[in-house]
Amino acid sequence: MRDFYSPAATPLDQADGLRRLFAGARRRYLPLVANPHVAFTGVVLEHLSAGLAAFGLSVLVVDAADSAPAPQEMALIDLAACIEPLSPEVSYLAARGLPLAHVDTRGSASGFLDAIVQAAPQAEVVLLHAGASDLARLFGGRAIRPLLMGADHPGSIKDAYASCKLLAQRCGWMTFDLLLAAEPGNRRLPSIAASLGSCADSFLGALLHDWTVIDPATDFTDPPAAALLRLLAAQLAIDDDALPAAVPRRAAARLATTPIPY
Repeated sequence: MRDFYSPAATPLDQADGLRRLFAGARRRYLPLVANPHVAFTGVVLEHLSAGLAAFGLSVLVVDAADSAPAPQEMALIDLAACIEPLSPEVSYLAARGLPLAHVDTRGSASGFLDAIVQAAPQAEVVLLHAGASDLARLFGGRAIRPLLMGADHPGSIKDAYASCKLLAQRCGWMTFDLLLAAEPGNRRLPSIAASLGSCADSFLGALLHDWTVIDPATDFTDPPAAALLRLLAAQLAIDDDALPAAVPRRAAARLATTPIPY
């Protein structure tokens, strides 16, 4: 894993005070659905962690996708020793296969989340990158909105829809966000997002809540795009067992200044 996490960008004005508004809230999780047809997954992780750090939050990236590096040998004994600090704001854990290693007799891998809490108590946000099946085992029963990934490639959108379908059927999650790793000027992107949203609505009854573009050619140390910050703020505001409802909603409302572009 290369040391690409060192967000130095100053938080945008619209994010000022978000950390204070979230003070006292417990850990938040952002579930990023792995997609083997997206060539720039590392770039997506870079930009997401930089965007979260721009809110003034401590971020742990847990990379448990099939394409992730293998965990260190000590991972099942001393998980904390396997966490790599990459910047003052961001740490990284190579975790391929670790969710399955924590599956209990009910098929739940939530024990891995407990292990993460114990290993990284300072992490305020956990960005968890894993396949749809692993995310279902990890977060089943929680109120989350999975982050799908795609690109200007039919195979990537087909895989994103398949993940959406699996998560809707197994966990009852009916809203999703979409990150497209592509050149922002690509005129096909709005129709790609609209097509995925239409299929999710027509065949699953699910909603594509928001989408944005992450430019693989953009340096992640640049100030995060407003659209990405808006999407992340809405993710952080989702109510589940770990979040108080009222304060994050107010914070997200201040950031939701850009309409969904389709």
